Amino acid sequence: MEHDESCIVRHFGYYATLADREKALLRELESQPVSVKAGTVLWEDRDEASDFCTLQRGWAYAFRHLENGARQVIEVYLPGDIIGLREFAFSQRLAGVRMAEDGVACFFPHQNLLSIFENSFTLTSILFAIASRQQVLLTERLVNLARRSARQKLAHFLLEVCQRLQQTEATGEQCFHLPLSQELLADLLGLSPVHVSRTFSALSEEGLLYRDRHQVTIPDAKALKEEADFDDRYLIGSMRPLLQGYDPRHQNGQCESARLLDESR
Repeated sequence: MEHDESCIVRHFGYYATLADREKALLRELESQPVSVKAGTVLWEDRDEASDFCTLQRGWAYAFRHLENGARQVIEVYLPGDIIGLREFAFSQRLAGVRMAEDGVACFFPHQNLLSIFENSFTLTSILFAIASRQQVLLTERLVNLARRSARQKLAHFLLEVCQRLQQTEATGEQCFHLPLSQELLADLLGLSPVHVSRTFSALSEEGLLYRDRHQVTIPDAKALKEEADFDDRYLIGSMRPLLQGYDPRHQNGQCESARLLDESR
C-alpha cells in the first residue's frame, strides 16, 4: 500500500486502490482539523447526531454509563477511523466518545458522506465494508467479554490493536503505543484494574508480551495468538478482488437502458 500523509486515505487504501480524485474526496473530510486534549468528550450519549468525525491523530473510545454509575467502554478508535458511522440513520447519539490521548479530530456533516455516495462508487463500497467491519469488531468484543478468560481477553485485544495499526500504518512492527489506562482496559474487557495489572504481569513473566508504560511489545506473535485463541479472519478484508474489472459506468448504462425500455412500453 502506497504511503500517504492522510490517515483516512491510508485506512481506505487498505481496502482498495484509490484514484487521485478519490483521495481528494477523502482529504475533504479532514479539511477542518481541531486539536483535542486527552479526556475531551467529542459528544455525549443522546446528543444530536448530525455529523461524523475522523481521527487525524490520537486514540478515542466510545462508552456508555450505566444506571449504577459503572462505565462500559464499547469500542476503541485509532487514527484514520471514522467515528459515528453507526449513527448515520439516527437522530441521537447512541454512545459517548472521549479522547484517550491528545489528538486531532475533523468533524464533517452527514451531507458530506452523501457527496461521496454520489461521486465515488469505490469509496461508497469501502464505506460499506468499513461499517461491516465495525459490526464484526463489536461481535468479537461480545465474544471476548462473555466467553474468554482474563488472559485471553487482554491478549486478544492487544493482538487486534496491533494488527489494525499494521494495516493502516503499513508497518510490520510488533511494538506499538497503547495510550489506554488500566481503568479503561478494565471497562473495555469486563475486568477490574487490579486484574488487568496482574494479567499484564503474568503474560510478561511468561515472555508473551512486555509493557513499558504506554509501550507494548509482542516478542512472539504466534505464541500469543495460541494463548488468546486468536483468529484474525475478522480483521482481513479487501475490496480489490470484488472491484477488479468492475465498471460502474457500465452498470449505470444498463440501468438507463432498462429505464428507457420500460418507458417505451
